[in-house]
Amino acid sequence: MSLTATVVTAVAAFMAGFSGVSVLARAKFVVEPLAAYGVPERVWNLLGVLKLAGAVGLVVGFWVPVIGMLAAVGLVLYFAGAVVTVVRARAYGHVAFPLVYMAPAVAALALA
Repeated sequence: MSLTATVVTAVAAFMAGFSGVSVLARAKFVVEPLAAYGVPERVWNLLGVLKLAGAVGLVVGFWVPVIGMLAAVGLVLYFAGAVVTVVRARAYGHVAFPLVYMAPAVAALALA
């Protein structure tokens, strides 16, 4: 794995992990928009766990590349779903946020 791929993957893992912990900790800057988008509170823990699983999968991918690639695909799909959720809520000004979190996962996948 090249240095670029390693750095991009580490950034993607950090961002997904941070986002997952933020949901699980019920950080105001995360849960208020979730509520506004109509995401039921009963699934918030699942969303946080999925992001953490993606982050862990990216890190494991340093030693087991197929796991890292699957984790990157999962995160890209997760954040694509987040984009759809934001658009369906007509919060167009917020679409950039899931795209920012998706970008390093896409780059990690492209560099794999």
